[in-house]
Amino acid sequence: MKQIELTLEQQFRLQMYAEQIKSISEIEAKKLLVEVMRQNMVKDNVIKDLMRVV
Repeated sequence: MKQIELTLEQQFRLQMYAEQIKSISEIEAKKLLVEVMRQNMVKDNVIKDLMRVV
């Protein structure tokens, strides 16, 4: 499978997020991580549903 790289814009946004999280607490970081995981699971479900339609 071909490895897909981030676009330049995505790399920039990722770097911005990395800078922003330097100032948050560990508890807040854990909450954000759980939310990111939830959103990733929702995205996976959307992709699976779209693949069934096609």
